[in-house]
Amino acid sequence: MSKWPIGVFASVDAGLGVHLDVAKELDIPSVQVHAPHQETRTEQAAKDFLARCSDAGITITAVFGGFEGESYESIEITAKTVGLVPEDTQAARAQEMKEISDFAKLLGCDTVALHIGFVPEDRESAAYKQLIDVTRDLLDHVAANGQQLNLETGQESADHLLEFINDVERDNLFINFDPANMILYGTGDPIEALKKVGKYVRSVHCKDATWAAENRGTDWGAEVPLGDGDVGMETYLRTLNDLGYTGPLTIEREIAHDRERQKADIGQAVTLLTDLREKIG
Repeated sequence: MSKWPIGVFASVDAGLGVHLDVAKELDIPSVQVHAPHQETRTEQAAKDFLARCSDAGITITAVFGGFEGESYESIEITAKTVGLVPEDTQAARAQEMKEISDFAKLLGCDTVALHIGFVPEDRESAAYKQLIDVTRDLLDHVAANGQQLNLETGQESADHLLEFINDVERDNLFINFDPANMILYGTGDPIEALKKVGKYVRSVHCKDATWAAENRGTDWGAEVPLGDGDVGMETYLRTLNDLGYTGPLTIEREIAHDRERQKADIGQAVTLLTDLREKIG
């Protein structure tokens, strides 16, 4: 695969990703996939999806986990409901993530990914230490499947994410860098964050957002079409280039309720990224 192939976040039968036919129609060669519902994470479903990808000339680059009960209604609710952090669902979700890893193996994909949730700030707390143990156990399962796990950025600062990765002490834990999430959650300047965590970045999202008008970190920023926000896409790609990142540029546009606009915005993003790729080289 050549440097910086364009990608898009897609879904099998669940999640916010576009349908595969959109990627095919826009001639996008790679997809990250939101894992399907549990009852359709079967060998036959994997074969069928691989056949559709093959017909469309599409490569699967990562499989993302997501869980029932997650809500992004507000930053506060996100902190309580998303990922492996919430303790009342932690064990069940860790098990489900292992099953998603197994499904990714059926797809021949060596990367699984997820929002782990809001990692506790206090590294000496019982909750933090328990999360470390759960993550290690998951990573060992992922490693047995010949895979790595990429954590999506946004819900903690770059510095705290680095602390967490170092504390986990596993060599198959990496980062899926989403610059817009740093803005949406108010956790830090995305370019500065990217420079800090760059050595762990193995996949990226190309998504844009504007900062919250006030109360950053409490109120949501706003997701906007690529190029219309505060990330600065040329600076973002130049920074990725400086870091030596050559993998897919995966477009994510989370407006599943408006499929036509989603498709149009993704088409616009493909044009922008193609132009920038040519400019930067």
